[in-house]
Amino acid sequence: MSLFKKREGRPKATVDGILSALSHVMDPELGRDLVSLSMIRNVTVSGGDVSLDLVLTTPACPGKSEMQEAVEKAVMTVPGVSSVDVRACADGQAAKDPMEGRRPVEGVKNILAVASGKGGVGKSTVSANVAVALGKAGARVGILDADIYGPSIPTLLNLKNHQLMGENGMILPATVDGIKVLSIGFMLEEDSPVIWRGPMLMQALSQFLHGTKWGELDYLVIDLPPGTGDVPLSLVQMTPVAGAIVVTTPQDLALIDVKKAVRMFEKVGIPILGVIENMSYFLCPHCDGRSEIFGHGGAVETCRQMGLRFLGEVPLQATLREASDAGVPIVTKAPDSPAAVALTKAASEAAAALAVLSQV
Repeated sequence: MSLFKKREGRPKATVDGILSALSHVMDPELGRDLVSLSMIRNVTVSGGDVSLDLVLTTPACPGKSEMQEAVEKAVMTVPGVSSVDVRACADGQAAKDPMEGRRPVEGVKNILAVASGKGGVGKSTVSANVAVALGKAGARVGILDADIYGPSIPTLLNLKNHQLMGENGMILPATVDGIKVLSIGFMLEEDSPVIWRGPMLMQALSQFLHGTKWGELDYLVIDLPPGTGDVPLSLVQMTPVAGAIVVTTPQDLALIDVKKAVRMFEKVGIPILGVIENMSYFLCPHCDGRSEIFGHGGAVETCRQMGLRFLGEVPLQATLREASDAGVPIVTKAPDSPAAVALTKAASEAAAALAVLSQV
């Protein structure tokens, strides 16, 4: 094991950036890069500190020292890296995967969490539209509304009167335009508050994940409760979440909470796919004029500081509100509108980021 140090003060490094740098480091015997050979594993980034496993075919690999040094040097060239810890080990001795012990959802390839550091930023609207956009792109998609204190998915997908159904002891999700949908709102009377304590909530959410007949899905989008409390933290520790999207608005207060949400995911080993700035600006329905009523550019700057991918800015426009109230996602109701185009692009870029991570 070796540890290099470098001065602080740079933008935060990302897993993608680390892998990109290491894709140019070659195995001297095989003549291929270490990333494509799956010799780089368990990459984690915390602030400017990077740790990873360099997995060798044998503990007595003759090029061990040279490859370890090459990996260290490559990682240290990534902006934002202040230290790198390279654990050289033989195959089968790599460090424990942070997802080990988390129970997968049967039939689901990728679990995508949509989170926010605070409420009121349009997280559920983004969740619904991202799920539908992925479905329109040809993927098999489900959405789980785990926002237990304010389940909005039944309204956003016109399922307010849906009754929870079961078959052979399994919950049957609703289906909207091919998207499998399950919400805790299906268990509640309209306008009834959730007053369950933590253990009861987690039991219900566990049943939604593992006691539901989801079928074969490419993506299960989970609309998390806002904030970084026990429920969202426990939920992402129940099952192997492939990646997370964080939703914010341009306001300074919301951006402060973005950092808290990012730190939560970092602590439990879940990669951030990117940040979406919702209500980025107001589009006048009469003159198409743009007004940056909540400020502008804050999310882009936060992403730059933290080394995160910026997935785009979604405007605040009347069409989006009308579509949400009607229970038809704007990516379906008005696919050419600025909000729909932004949400579709964000969904595509998040899927692309997941595809990159799946190669690690």
